[in-house]
This record gives sequence, structure tokens and C-alpha cells, in this order.
Amino acid sequence: MVEAVMQAATDEGLTVAKDGRIAGRISSELIAKAKAKTGLTSDTELLEFALATVAIEDDFAEAFHAVRGTIDPTIDFGS
Repeated sequence: MVEAVMQAATDEGLTVAKDGRIAGRISSELIAKAKAKTGLTSDTELLEFALATVAIEDDFAEAFHAVRGTIDPTIDFGS
């Protein structure tokens, strides 16, 4: 999961420059659980992964929801 997200971010040119800085107070429990789940060990890697996940989101869920009910329910899809 981490590798795929970071590769997609790299492919979009989102990881080329390392010229930004971000800081904040985050629950240590949240950080520990996120690191355990992702296998990442550094705060920087974890933050980069989290931001990349948001940045490359394809908005499929919203698009899927937007077309809900637009297909004739009587269509036989061969089921």
C-alpha cells in the first residue's frame, strides 16, 4: 500500500522538491498506530505518505455516488 501510494505520488511529480515544512501536535497514539499499520518508522515518511494519500485520491466514491440511480433498474445485465 505505501509503495503504491508513494509511486503514484512520484509519477505525478509530487515528491520531487523537498522544499516545504509542516509542523503540528498530533496524538502519540495516533502516530504509533499509523506507523505500525504502514510499517513506516520516521515521522517524515509517515507525514509524506499521509499527504500523498490525500493528494492522489481519485474521488471515485464521490463520482460513484453522483451517478447513483441514473441507470435504468430494469436493465438486465445477464445475472
